[in-house]
Amino acid sequence: MNNDSGGIVYVLSNPSMPGLVKIGKTSRGSVLMRLSELYSTGVPVPFECEFAGRVEDEHKVEKAFHMAFGPYRVNPKREFFQIEPEQAITLLQLMITEDVTPTLQREADSVDPETKSSSNKLKSRRPVLDFLEMGIPVGSTLNFSQSDLTCVVRSNRRVEYQGSDFSLTKLTQTILDLPHQIQPSPHWTYKGRKLKDIYDEVYGSL
Repeated sequence: MNNDSGGIVYVLSNPSMPGLVKIGKTSRGSVLMRLSELYSTGVPVPFECEFAGRVEDEHKVEKAFHMAFGPYRVNPKREFFQIEPEQAITLLQLMITEDVTPTLQREADSVDPETKSSSNKLKSRRPVLDFLEMGIPVGSTLNFSQSDLTCVVRSNRRVEYQGSDFSLTKLTQTILDLPHQIQPSPHWTYKGRKLKDIYDEVYGSL
């Protein structure tokens, strides 16, 4: 395979923009320049590369993404979508000829290494999901939004699934068969309400 063929479609996030994902493309061999452009004076911390893949036709793939997630687009003139990164990643993985995420993650970190700690601090400001604080008592059933799977709350931060003990983050990663951990709250409901909505109501959103 010729690694120089095709362009790159990428999925970016930013700790200062919780709940938003940027989906874009570049015909360059690297998105480092694009990341530098995005990290402007109007953005407090650099963007992070969640996933990036080389595709045969980056223009068609990007267009397909924008059509698929059109209802979640924040501004028709901007490439930001109110979705979770894994929603875009799962679709992009079906279209790529090469996963270039590790390389681009290193490039993203090199845009401004001194602010990496600031990004981590910003992410750590969000409280850890606590069922009891969110008004979800032990013994409650949580429903997985993408199927009929359920789990049972066993403590303030642990659930039981098929007889085994999990954190909700690990359980979500396991069910979705993802190589990385994700934010679980958008994928579960309690009494018909998304855990993300309950979380934001209790802890507030950044």
